[in-house]
Amino acid sequence: MQWLDLNESTSIILDQIIQKINEGVNVVDTDGNIIYVNENSANYADTSIENMLGKHITEFYPNAAVLKVLDFKKKYTNIHVENPDGRHFIVNAYPLIIDDQIKGGLAIFRDITELKMMNSKILNLQEKLINTSSSNIFNDFIGSQGSLKEVVNKACKAMGSPGGPRHSIISGETGTGKTYLAKLMYRFAKNIGVLKEDAPFVHINCAQFTNPDIAASEIFGSKKGSFTGASNKNGLIEQANKGVLFLDEAHALKNYQNLLLKVIEEQKVRRIGGIKEIPVDVIVIAASTKDLEENLLPELYQRLAQYELVLPPFDQRSYSEKEKMFLHFKEEYKKSALEKYDFDLEIMFEPEARERLLNASYKRNVRHFKNVINYAIDSATPLINNLDNKKLMILVKNEHIPQKILAESRNNNYQSEVKENNSNSENAEELIKFYREKGFGARRIATRLQEKGIDLKYYQVSYRLKKMDL
Repeated sequence: MQWLDLNESTSIILDQIIQKINEGVNVVDTDGNIIYVNENSANYADTSIENMLGKHITEFYPNAAVLKVLDFKKKYTNIHVENPDGRHFIVNAYPLIIDDQIKGGLAIFRDITELKMMNSKILNLQEKLINTSSSNIFNDFIGSQGSLKEVVNKACKAMGSPGGPRHSIISGETGTGKTYLAKLMYRFAKNIGVLKEDAPFVHINCAQFTNPDIAASEIFGSKKGSFTGASNKNGLIEQANKGVLFLDEAHALKNYQNLLLKVIEEQKVRRIGGIKEIPVDVIVIAASTKDLEENLLPELYQRLAQYELVLPPFDQRSYSEKEKMFLHFKEEYKKSALEKYDFDLEIMFEPEARERLLNASYKRNVRHFKNVINYAIDSATPLINNLDNKKLMILVKNEHIPQKILAESRNNNYQSEVKENNSNSENAEELIKFYREKGFGARRIATRLQEKGIDLKYYQVSYRLKKMDL
């Protein structure tokens, strides 16, 4: 480094320091020729320091970031560089300026090849851990052991039967989890080896297309000139090859149903305007809020409906399943907040507020339920810029729940109580009549009723006996 004015002892000390650090160090002149390297750099390049000096940096590091410093005269930090031999480096590169003139460039870098490989292995292990078994996969679907048990069994059969996999239809109201179920079926198919790990999942919302030509181009692909503005393009069916094609809102696919039928029957797709038939192998899952039997060609419906999976609306889910969803969405809110902000967070609901949420009706089902929970927590939470400390305790009350939801919850509770009271009343009268015919008196009848869980005192039974003319 002849342009540095250093005495001999200082130069020796500096060299010893640089040779001892863990990173590689390269110094080049304005032409990119190496004028100084340390031992780590030589080891990375699988050569010696002597062999590197005086030669151009690209002989050893073809994608050297330090050359950008010479071109643009500014520093570059944390640049990821990959060598042709497959080695990966993180590089910091700086211009060397003396008396306002650039004299060369300095690169300090570390080999992260092993770290990258280790990270890749960790990601693979995490993926395998997530997909350890089919039961674990569908356990994420709340109700898989309850109201949705039959649906999950059918989903497994559709993907995992020896003669399969089979095409299927998922039906249900908006927000019941149709897309989520389709993705779980896809994960299950990969887990059991029906699909490869890199198999695609292509989601098409058929309702998003208003122009039938554009819809056909997106789904089936197109050949240039087939219609105004058309270009050579592979469609979503081709992109789903060897994987899952998820047709969401399939009832909206008004046109080209015959082409889709041809794809399913012959396992070939022809782009719009083209003549070449392209082989494809896809599992089709169609979902809809409407009756697909009334909206699809009979032949297409028959091909798709090999398995029909019907998801119940939120109101038909059991109370325990609603509770699990409630806890899941509460924890999901907390997790999302903690990923963005560093504080202690605790979310609590007053018992009455919790019951109001669980007993309300939700027109958009599970998705609507989740949105209302998020709204209630938001309403009870101060804005992030108004937090005084690192500990945040949120208490959700009735006042934080949307008024419409509160009103629906009260109405549902009233109707439930009326129904229960009527049922108990009718049941009680039948039992009173039964025991009276056996000769029991009011006190003895009251005792038998209480044993059956009907809380009527003897004088109340006596009143009913008179009213029933018994």
